[in-house]
Amino acid sequence: MKPNHRIHSWLLAILALQFTVGIARAACQSPSALNRTGLTVEGKNILLDGKPFKILSGELHYARIPREYWPARLRMARAMGLNTIATYVFWNVHEPKPGVYDFAGNNDLAAFIRAAQQEGLYVMLRSGPYACAEWDLGGLPPWLMATPESARALRTRDPLFMEPVARWVHRLAAEVGPLQYGNGGPIIITQIENEYGNYGSDKAYMEQLHQLYLKEGFTRSFLITADNWRNIANGDLPGVFAATNFGIGNHQRGMDALEQERPDQPLFVSEYWPGWFDFWGHPHETRAAAPQIEDLEYILKRGVGVNIYMFHGGTSFGYDAGATGGKSFQPNVTSYDYDAPLDEAGHPTEKFFAYRKTLATFNPEPLPAVPAAPPVVTLPATQLKERASLWENLPGPISSEDPMPMERFGQGFGYILYRKTLHAAPAGELAMDEVHDFARVYLNGGLAGTLDRREPDHSALKLLAIAEGTRLDVLVADDGRINHTHEMRGENKGITHSVSLNGAPLKGWQVYLLPLGEPGTGLLPKRFTETRIDGPAFYRATFTLDKVGDIFLDIRKLGKGALWINGHAIGRFWNVGPQDTLYVPGPWLKKGLNTIVVFDLLNTANSSPSIEGLPTPILAGPTPERTTSSQQ
Repeated sequence: MKPNHRIHSWLLAILALQFTVGIARAACQSPSALNRTGLTVEGKNILLDGKPFKILSGELHYARIPREYWPARLRMARAMGLNTIATYVFWNVHEPKPGVYDFAGNNDLAAFIRAAQQEGLYVMLRSGPYACAEWDLGGLPPWLMATPESARALRTRDPLFMEPVARWVHRLAAEVGPLQYGNGGPIIITQIENEYGNYGSDKAYMEQLHQLYLKEGFTRSFLITADNWRNIANGDLPGVFAATNFGIGNHQRGMDALEQERPDQPLFVSEYWPGWFDFWGHPHETRAAAPQIEDLEYILKRGVGVNIYMFHGGTSFGYDAGATGGKSFQPNVTSYDYDAPLDEAGHPTEKFFAYRKTLATFNPEPLPAVPAAPPVVTLPATQLKERASLWENLPGPISSEDPMPMERFGQGFGYILYRKTLHAAPAGELAMDEVHDFARVYLNGGLAGTLDRREPDHSALKLLAIAEGTRLDVLVADDGRINHTHEMRGENKGITHSVSLNGAPLKGWQVYLLPLGEPGTGLLPKRFTETRIDGPAFYRATFTLDKVGDIFLDIRKLGKGALWINGHAIGRFWNVGPQDTLYVPGPWLKKGLNTIVVFDLLNTANSSPSIEGLPTPILAGPTPERTTSSQQ
């Protein structure tokens, strides 16, 4: 057959064009992916592609920021003088059920990383599998708590933990592996595990994780471990670069500790804490800026870089906020403002400009101008007149001999109701072993008492004589799982063990799963009335906006519960403070009609709840006095 010379010439032209485009693309990369060597160590210095490099990083979390605002927050990072952003990867967000993965919408991690690259930022990927971050169970999926055995296996070499971890890291690698620096992406650092030294010291466990990351192709970015400065020796791993974390005033002690453990290695501070997080019922945490500038200059002159945790905290939307254990259970508020340089709504603070001034001296080029912050709109007081009783909107029950926690039934977050018909009994004690976290107890629909895990005695109620056929309801709120230490292993939610009346165990329960507002549950009511309701209830109202912007929603007329606007889970609220406003992002609002739904545990027939949009947030509402956190 004779060759067709026209087709032949056309193919050669196409190939030549593709070759030219390929060369042009490579030339646009500086340096190209073909000759990137990434981060390397030379003595006490870090090099990027063979040139001295200072890591100027700040942390922000994609899951705590509406996707529409990712570019704006990243531009603010560049304007403060950062060349790198760090983010945790929250496993529980991406694998809500075993083997069911979600990397869409606000969970599109790869899109977030590409957005950072488009803004000229490198990325430090803090991939876990454990995060901490004041996030529910430290980012581990609650389905790992489905059996006592799997709960005890958390962060160990037990196959009950490591097999799900292996599947997860394999899936994560498929998502972000191509975005490693050596492949042309912005990920210059990948962190394995997180602050393991605060949890254990099993080097074999750490090495097993290390080998898993290597197997899954995390070889095109620089692998590190990160630990609190007091526990570096427990959590580091021979052959893997070690970094350390500390707060204000610990610059010398923290870096001394790292240098003592790694005398021949450059010093990198993987977390420097410019603020702190808040608990329900405790004062709002703030930290002065002046000592931080002294710390920052010391760190950057002595070491090779810093990651400011947090540069921008954002919001723990929905049920994502975690809790702290220790002497008492302390659930975190919805806001993760953290007193960070960029506040919860993306506005630069005085601390932002102080940091910018210092970081400018470590940048080879002038810093870009500070962008305008997103607009804020207000909302007149709006009565939540429409109501729906929880009792009239229950799903079908599950029969259970014992009142087991929600994870045993496949539920991850929200609320759970335990119901039982009682036999006649004399006055005595209703005891629960034990309630996680906040329970309202009802007899025939009337409130009999409250059990609050934050209180020293939260396991029993005194009851009057019980008539035959009395209906007992125990409605339990999940206030967030402890996100650190071995206490995580006991963080099942609901009634975690048993209930007894006058010492006799109560058996034969009806259990109602209430993962209110979680995607796919469909458990928010559709029918409302304006009839007054006593007991736990839903409220609904509509409001109209002439223009869209962020709103600081005043929640001081509400009790305790959760709130949704236009289907978006805004977060938990609680009238114990310090957080008296919820941040509602403008991209989740609409010009014209908007719908708000509230679930309130503390509702009474006499309550008249309302909401209002304020021009500024209130994060320091009245709470009992306490001393400043000493956990740093």
